Amino acid sequence: MPAAPDAEAAPRGGTGSTVTTAVPARLDRLPWSRWHWTIVIGLGTVWILDGLEVTVVGNIAGRLSEDGSGLAITSAQVTGLAAALYVAGACSGALFFGRLTDLFGRKKLFMVTLVVYLAATALTALSFQSWWFFVFRFLTGFGIGGEYAAINSAIDELIPATYRGRVDLIINGSFWLGAVGGSLLSIVALDTDLFPADVGWRLTFALGVVLGLVILLVRRNVPESPRWLFIHGRGEEAERLVETAEAEVRAEHGGGELPAPQGEITIHQRTSIGFLTIARTVFTVYPRRAVLGLSLFIGQAFLYNAITFGFGAILTTFYDVPAAETGYYFAVIAACNFLGPLALGKLFDTVGRRTMITSTYVLSGLLLFATAALFDRGSLTAVTLTACWSVVLFVASAGASSAYLTVSEIFPMETRAMAIAFFYAVGTAAGGISGPLLFAELTDTGKVADTVLAFQVGAGLMCAAGLVAAVFAVRAERKSLEEVARPLSAASS
Repeated sequence: MPAAPDAEAAPRGGTGSTVTTAVPARLDRLPWSRWHWTIVIGLGTVWILDGLEVTVVGNIAGRLSEDGSGLAITSAQVTGLAAALYVAGACSGALFFGRLTDLFGRKKLFMVTLVVYLAATALTALSFQSWWFFVFRFLTGFGIGGEYAAINSAIDELIPATYRGRVDLIINGSFWLGAVGGSLLSIVALDTDLFPADVGWRLTFALGVVLGLVILLVRRNVPESPRWLFIHGRGEEAERLVETAEAEVRAEHGGGELPAPQGEITIHQRTSIGFLTIARTVFTVYPRRAVLGLSLFIGQAFLYNAITFGFGAILTTFYDVPAAETGYYFAVIAACNFLGPLALGKLFDTVGRRTMITSTYVLSGLLLFATAALFDRGSLTAVTLTACWSVVLFVASAGASSAYLTVSEIFPMETRAMAIAFFYAVGTAAGGISGPLLFAELTDTGKVADTVLAFQVGAGLMCAAGLVAAVFAVRAERKSLEEVARPLSAASS
């Protein structure tokens, strides 16, 4: 299978048996079916849980700090220390489980990471001291971070090349469905007419556990990645899994013959890839792609924090919106975030990656610059500012989701989960640590000029990332993953 025209040369080698397989081509030529929906539902819905987690904690901060909540903790500790520990856990979990995912397989790890999330969330609901709450916020993030590495690698290796872009974007964008649910759930759970003050906030975490258990049941039916199997010396198992998928798809589509697979690949099977080999491949063999990944993640992290981190403070400070009502505004913003990938996702497979990544990053940055200018002139109300944010994030969400798609598909299969973990960790750290520190200082002053500057910083970094994509983005649309980045284990032609 030839390398992509703009791909950089990848190292080859390995030990063990040499096999020739059409497994990647057979997976890529499958028409969409219930088999693919099982994968999407079993793996993709965890992003809804992440959105639910992040939003709920922000919304219950005030209640946790009140007398009678059952927990001696301040609002600042919830939104500051607990949020930072969640981010630290997510970064640590991504790196830890990302390495294990490449070593031991996608399925083992996406089951383990979900169990870690479930256990930590359940124990958070039982918090009786602040230290307990902090520990299990870290461990909840640890599980969620591991999910990002295990899930994105599995999804991209199982979804046909024709649909890979739109499916990946919509799945990553589903985070915002959870955010909408978290906003509305908090309003109900924190109503003391319905639940006691020390019970309602615990129920929000309990719901996350219930949803996670449902996902766990569905996820048992999701197969291991055949691509991972045949490289790691389990070629016969990979063949059986693909034959089962083909039989299910053929039966669903009337029993006719499937299109012939286009091409085979010969690989040297190996049981593991050294960490130094992974690092050398990502940063030495593919330096332009590494710069691209870092740019996309950092750009979207700062744009999102420029808006979402201080949105409540901006509405209450400049427009006198009651703090109890900011959740409604956030629900509107979150809904537009999901609609963006839903509406634009297909274009990443048809118009192409480079054009769409560049345009969504640059356009969202320019729209935020325009919003900053209108805000500076005093031309906006709470409603029209929220409308401007919604338009910006409708476009930006598709771009932000494409960052996960990009780092998942532009590096060799043996490095995929670790590459996702690394770039996710860097982007999350930038957005979850340095971003809030910067934007909190700017938005808390109550000065229009400082808030305008926060918008401009996020917009500028988003535009800069878009320009990097214009030069470095890889034309991966409708191409096999092996064509975009040749496996390290591939035999020489």
